[in-house]
Amino acid sequence: MNFETLLERLTDFIQKEVKTETVIGEPFKLGEFDCVPVMRVGIGFGSGGGHGDSAKTGKGEGGGAGGGIGIDPIGFLVTKDDEISFINTHQKKSIAGIFEKVPDLIEKLANKKKEKEPA
Repeated sequence: MNFETLLERLTDFIQKEVKTETVIGEPFKLGEFDCVPVMRVGIGFGSGGGHGDSAKTGKGEGGGAGGGIGIDPIGFLVTKDDEISFINTHQKKSIAGIFEKVPDLIEKLANKKKEKEPA
């Protein structure tokens, strides 16, 4: 397999694997909130080739390629009615912020449920 073929196959693989859904995940509902996960995608690849004559065989050729994809969840887009917010989960300290918001979210959901119940 020659160098161009290796590079072409690697590029095709990356194009097939990295999609919009890779960066912006599938939306889901959490009570009355619509949530969309957001990820950071990193792509890297390298390749090399060589050609030369060997002293023993009189011929020489070589090539190689490699690549990688890294996906790192960084947060959620959260919508409710006309409000949109981003909850960052990438920084360690922001996880504490998420846990601080959970009681408020639960209280809001409980209040909505009470409003819908007949008196």
